[in-house]
Amino acid sequence: MSRTVYLASAGRIRRWTARPTARDAQRSLARQAVSVALMCAAVDGLNCLTRGPDPGPWTPVLLAVIIAADVALATAPRFSGWVAVTHAAVGVALAFVMPPGRNPSTAGQLVSSYRAGAWLRGRSSAAALITVCVGILASVVITGLTAPVTLLGIVAANTLLPWLVGRYTTARKEHVEELRRQREATLRDAEAEIAAAVTKERETIAVELHDVISHHVGAIGVHTTAARLNLTGTAVPKESPVHTSLAAVQQSGQAAMTDLRRLLSLLHDGGDSTDQPGVTMLPELFTNLRASGLHVTFVVYCSPPPLTKEVDITVYRVAQEMMTNVLRHGDGRAARVELDCLDGCVALTARNRVASPAADAPRASSPSGSGLGLRGMRKRAEALGGSGTFGVTPDGDYWQSSVTIPLAGAR
Repeated sequence: MSRTVYLASAGRIRRWTARPTARDAQRSLARQAVSVALMCAAVDGLNCLTRGPDPGPWTPVLLAVIIAADVALATAPRFSGWVAVTHAAVGVALAFVMPPGRNPSTAGQLVSSYRAGAWLRGRSSAAALITVCVGILASVVITGLTAPVTLLGIVAANTLLPWLVGRYTTARKEHVEELRRQREATLRDAEAEIAAAVTKERETIAVELHDVISHHVGAIGVHTTAARLNLTGTAVPKESPVHTSLAAVQQSGQAAMTDLRRLLSLLHDGGDSTDQPGVTMLPELFTNLRASGLHVTFVVYCSPPPLTKEVDITVYRVAQEMMTNVLRHGDGRAARVELDCLDGCVALTARNRVASPAADAPRASSPSGSGLGLRGMRKRAEALGGSGTFGVTPDGDYWQSSVTIPLAGAR
């Protein structure tokens, strides 16, 4: 698998695990805080009117103070300590006007205790907890609820428990955040390892190509040039098949060296180079083949629109492999290549006469060889959502190779 595929997969994983932006989180938090504050104001206001102190001239003032303290729950988290102290004071004030035996605790006190545990740290959180506990304890004692069990239950339910829930929520959030950081660090390390492995493999392939294949191809070119020079001045005319074949070998060797240099550049550059052959270079490919003695007829029924880089390169490489098969397995005289656009696809077809078999040998259904070239063309096409068909024509005289690739490649 290429480095691009690995990085694309890693990118998809990162998008799947992406969190909302900081601005989105702040807006959501603000909306939730306002909702909680309004709900507490409604609950505490209703309790004050129905279960609170007896109505009097100070009732509207007391109700306004309770609602104002609850609205303060919508303030920024940094004010959580002051909000908790305010609710403790409101509880004490409420206790002085409550009928004896009534619990003066409010929903706002419970939420303020939670905020103190969730948003404050260290001494600030502990100080807020102690202040609220003392305030609630004092308000309960003022109303006459002095039983130890009652005191402990009210303080625990309205202060200690919500404060602990707030601490737990914060600790859990920090734990999840730490897991996220570890996951991202692991993903970055995996990406780095993959990139290093791909780079190392590319370098290894480049060294092998340079040290082995380039050496042999270069040697072929040198010996071919020497052979042509040795024939100069001899009785062998320049128009003879020997000179033509040597010239073709020399030209093919030069083309092979050019392709090897381009391939080495791609390997060293990570496969991102734009200096790659494409459909526009097909005429040049066929011109070089004609110079070697193969008569190539190139027919373009419909020029394809601008192709993606992958499709463009694949069409050229497939055509190159088709011509290689013509030279290896055909009669070596002529070939016809057709380029067309059909139903949103680019279609490339090559047709050549099959080499005459021996008189006593049965006709083969496919050209001799390992078949690696045909499988390679088919895999190139299928990788981009296309297909390839290869075989002898019904009359048995021609071999036809056809490859069809979607214009946009695989989606």
